[in-house]
Amino acid sequence: MRFGSALLFCTVLLVLTAARGDAAPASVFIEDLTWTELRDRITSGTSTVIIPIGGTEQNGPHMAIGKHNLRVKVLAGKIATALGNAVVAPVLPYVPEGNLNPPSGHMRWPGTITVPEDSFETMIEYAARSFKVHGFRDIVFIGDHGSTQKGEEAVARKLDREWAATPVRAYAITQYYEESETGFGKMLESRGYKPSEIGTHAGLADTSLALAIAPDLVRTDRLKPGGEGVNGDPSRASAELGNFGVDAIVSRTAAVIKEAIARH
Repeated sequence: MRFGSALLFCTVLLVLTAARGDAAPASVFIEDLTWTELRDRITSGTSTVIIPIGGTEQNGPHMAIGKHNLRVKVLAGKIATALGNAVVAPVLPYVPEGNLNPPSGHMRWPGTITVPEDSFETMIEYAARSFKVHGFRDIVFIGDHGSTQKGEEAVARKLDREWAATPVRAYAITQYYEESETGFGKMLESRGYKPSEIGTHAGLADTSLALAIAPDLVRTDRLKPGGEGVNGDPSRASAELGNFGVDAIVSRTAAVIKEAIARH
């Protein structure tokens, strides 16, 4: 009996070990997968790819320059998980940020990187074209930066006109940005925070989202009003507040993507 029990145990262990080895990786991020793993995902029904667009810019004295890039990656991952049949492309970190000479916009502060609008649109267009070649049917742009919204829409329209006779579609989901900027702000107002505190850049809302997603981005000893490059007051920012924004952004964006795909 002991030999039979041991043999059964070893057999079950081998089966479970083999199953773990053959299982598809859990990550939704393309950069974590091999090409064969991605091919198998597509073959098994992963039809949507999210192209997350960040931005490299100053975020006040208290928040790291890579805020947009890390934030959009984390949120895109949550959105892809909510969709269930999506993966996430590598983040595009270079977007229009202002002029070089003389420096304008965020280019007035060190660390900001800008590209011309036409270069930005070409980059996301050819990312989308690449994913079409590989078999994706629904190609989704989400941008964490205000300067990218019109470009995303222009590229999506261009590709949809060209691809009209195919099952492939491109989507510029500007509601992602609207929810992070306007929707979350209104939510904070309903909780008694003033618009001047909520701000539009590196203020209460922006900083709270960063604390909820990647607290290492924030220098909590520098949270004060009036910082250079800041619009708003981050003094009362917290991860607790930021989590409300994260939930709202993910749920609304996933819902909009599902509706857009269903219409086509």
